[in-house]
Order: sequence, then structure tokens, then C-alpha cells
Amino acid sequence: MHRRKPHYLLACLFFLANTLQAQSTPSPNSQSLTNLFQEWRAFEKPPTRQSAPDYTAATFAKRWPDFLKLREKLNTLNYQAWPTEKQVDWKVIWAEMNGYEFNYKTLKSWERDPAFYKTIWTDRSDVPAHEGPTHHATTELWTYTFPLSKTERVRLLNDLKVIVPLNEQAKMNLTGNAKELWIAGIRDIETQSKDLTAMLSLPGVGQDAELKQVINDAKKSTDALVTWLRQKAPTKTGPSGIGKENYTWYQQNVHLVPLTWDDEVMLLKRELARAWTALKMEEHRNRHLPPLTEVDSPEAYDALAKRSADSFINFLDKQDIVTVKDYFAPALNEHLGRFVPKERRNFFFITMHYDPRPLFSHFYHWFELARMDQEPNPNPIRQGPLLYNIFDSRNEGMATAVEELFMQAGLYDDLPRVRELVYILVAQRAARGLGSLYAHANMMTMEEAGKIHSEYTPRGWMKTEKELLLFEQHLYLRQPGYGTSYITGKYLVENALMAYAKKMEAEQKPFSVKTFLDRLNEIGGIPMSLGHWELTGEVPELK
Repeated sequence: MHRRKPHYLLACLFFLANTLQAQSTPSPNSQSLTNLFQEWRAFEKPPTRQSAPDYTAATFAKRWPDFLKLREKLNTLNYQAWPTEKQVDWKVIWAEMNGYEFNYKTLKSWERDPAFYKTIWTDRSDVPAHEGPTHHATTELWTYTFPLSKTERVRLLNDLKVIVPLNEQAKMNLTGNAKELWIAGIRDIETQSKDLTAMLSLPGVGQDAELKQVINDAKKSTDALVTWLRQKAPTKTGPSGIGKENYTWYQQNVHLVPLTWDDEVMLLKRELARAWTALKMEEHRNRHLPPLTEVDSPEAYDALAKRSADSFINFLDKQDIVTVKDYFAPALNEHLGRFVPKERRNFFFITMHYDPRPLFSHFYHWFELARMDQEPNPNPIRQGPLLYNIFDSRNEGMATAVEELFMQAGLYDDLPRVRELVYILVAQRAARGLGSLYAHANMMTMEEAGKIHSEYTPRGWMKTEKELLLFEQHLYLRQPGYGTSYITGKYLVENALMAYAKKMEAEQKPFSVKTFLDRLNEIGGIPMSLGHWELTGEVPELK
């Protein structure tokens, strides 16, 4: 019998110990990626000029070589040998860097888009960051509680002191010729002036002489910027869309949506026709049922909203749709809406006054934000919002997809006519996204794109209140791909569900909706194509 020598056994033990250590600590390359991410995010925040972020052309040009060095660092990492999760992280940083390049060379919000200089934000976005391009020193008024503590007072003063120098810088930087972005953006700056005036009525502000002075200075500066923008508006004659080629590059290389401009047109046309057809068949199926009725008082709305929220949360829990966390109900209850008189209801308020559960399904958003707040992803690359709205295919896509998924799982079995509302929502999102595609191709003006949005929304529900129409089409012109992300993201969610179900079938394992959604929640708010990759092991078709 051959006996193993003692030194051989020691070697095996040594090898095993090293293997276990390697498995319990991050690899040097993996840690290098985290370090690079932190270095990249520190660089992405611009230096200051007179206490405001510096977006001048000279500063961008000066910093460009440093950006190229950072990107070279990323490209030299041998990420292909890493586990899938780390390869996905590499791709996230790669996409953000592509976004920086695209903004610098093409989008140029600081040159073309006056709304970029809006500083005051009164409400939290329902996605990880504000929809559309924003500067790096916004005042998030919703994070303050009035009257202010001493610490919060100092923070607000410092926030507001950015406005005057930034507005002056805007007059230097805004050299672009995007006519529609320019004209529509004036409204955003006018809104800031109104918000500053309203701040003077907040508890404790009127009695604080220094804070009042800073607010008044900011308002005076904002009003002066509005006047300047109006004076320059007649000279703006150029297109605001980025063109088909740029749009495709941006979607594929920044938002990681593996579609071309033409692909998206076809997809949104298909979804629009499908939604209208499904709506008409639902109406036929339900023709003998009583019609849905709108609530007609604040008391009736509050009772409906509370009843609907309880029903929705209970459905998710009892039907094993997703793991319902303790923070789900409180997150939803903060956004139940309010009664709005019929003549003032916009599209979404119309649906909510019939039954708010379709919109509450879309409010999956607030569950995701509560998760970010209370159970942040342990991976530092995925803890906060990705830059440049790269999260849109995941967050808007998921929120749109679950409206129909929850319906198909039986959410409206108690009131079948609510299914009609779901298809109206799908049609509206397909119509507005289709209009935004034509606007970015410079085939239509923003107004003409809005007509598609309005005319192809069923029952004329986008014709009741024009502010929403203008807001949405303006946002989608400012942020390429956002208007389509509801439908393209929905498609990518459904594609991932198919691939995951097929994988379970091949492995002879049961498919679980709850496992699918829980796993995506664990993966976090990264582009849906990357979530698909990590969930199924299928490498996405990314350029």
C-alpha cells in the first residue's frame, strides 16, 4: 500500500487554507473595482466656481484627460475572469463613464437646457434620483423639517447660497441653440421663483432675517435669469432632439437597453396596438357588468384609497407575489393621493378616482426606495442611485410591468372592470414614448409629439389637463430614453421572466413569481439587461 508522505499532506492542508481564505475575502481585482468606483464618483462631481458647481467649457476641457485616465484604469481590469456579479458591477461603471462622455460631447445639458439649472426640488422623486438631468448642488427641500434645527438651518443656508452664482454661470454656459428645450425650460426656472416665494411662509422662515435675505437674493437672481432666458429665446432656432444615431448609441452604451431607435418604434407601436385591442376586448367581456364609478368627495376618496391600499398589500402577501416587508405599507400609505375635483383631474388622477390599485401597483417604486433607505444593498456600487438615470429600465420598467403582472395574477378578480384601467395606462405610456422617439429623431416638434401622446390615450383622458402633457414631453426631450423606458423596461422585465422560467423548467424546478421578484430586488436598481444577466447567467446582447 502506497503511503502519502507527511509533507504532501501539509501541502494539501496549506492549499485548502489558502482556498478558504480566498473565498472569504474579496479578490484584489474586485477590490480594485470598488476603489475605482469611488475614485470615479469623486471625479464625476465637478469642482466649484464661486461656491457653485463649475460647468464652464474651460473646466470640462481641462478635466477631460483625467477622465480618459480613469476610463483606461477601468479597461485594464481583467474583469472577464470575475464572478458574474462583479462583471455586472464593471459594466455599471463602464455605462456611467459612457454617460459622462455622451453628456460632454452630445447632450450638453448645461449648454442646451435651461431646466438643468433648477435648484429647488420640493418633492422626492419616486425613482432613485430626479428624472432628467440635474446639477450637482440641488436643494432637496423635502429633506427638511420646519421649523429648522440649528444644524439644518446652516445646511439650508449653504444649499441656497449656490443659486445666485449658479444662475450667473448659467448665462455664461447656455450657448446652445435647442429651441424647444430653451422655451420649455423657462417654466422650470419660473417655478423655482414661485417655490422660493412659498418658502417664506414655511414655519420659522419669516422670523429668520438671514434666511429671508438669502431666499430673497435667490429669488431676485432667479427672476433675472428668467428675464435673460426670455430675451434670448427668439434667437434659438435649432433642433432639440439628439437624432436617431445618437439615440441608439446612448440607449445601448449608457442605459444598456439592447435596442435601436427603430426597434423601440416597433416595440411601442406593437404595445400601443396590443393595449387598445386588449382594452376593447375587456370592455366587451365586461359589457354586462355595471360601469366603474368615480368617487365624488374627499371622504369617499380617502375611504377608497385606504381600502385599496390594504387590499393591494394583502394580495401581494397572501398570493405569494413578493416578500412583503414591514416598510411596504407605510411607504405606500404616504402616497395614497387626494381627492381632486373632476374638472382639475389629470390622467393619473382620473384613474385613481375610479380605482387606485393600478397606480398603487406602479408605486412599487416606493417599496424600492424604502428598501434603499432601510435595507441598502451591501455592494457599494449598488447602494445609491446610478448616474444619468441609468436605472430607468429597471425602476420604470418594473413599475410598469407589475401593473399587468399583478392584474394577471388576480388582483382585480373582485372588480373585473379595473382591468380596463390597466390597459389604458399601458396605452398612455406607449403613446407618450412613441411621441418622444419622433421628437428625438427631430421628425416632430414637442407639440406634435404631444398630439400622439394625447390622441392615442384611450377615452380622451390625456386631453383633460395640459400641464401633465407638457411636463412629460419636456422631460423626455431632456432625458433621451426616459419616455420609452416604461415600455422598453417592461419588455426587458418580461424577457427576464421568460428566461428565468425557462431556466427553472430546464432544471426541473418549479417557477416562483416571489423568488423572481425577490431576487431582482436583491440584485438592486441596475439596468434590467444586467439584472437579467445576473439572474439567469445569460450574457446580455450589449454593444
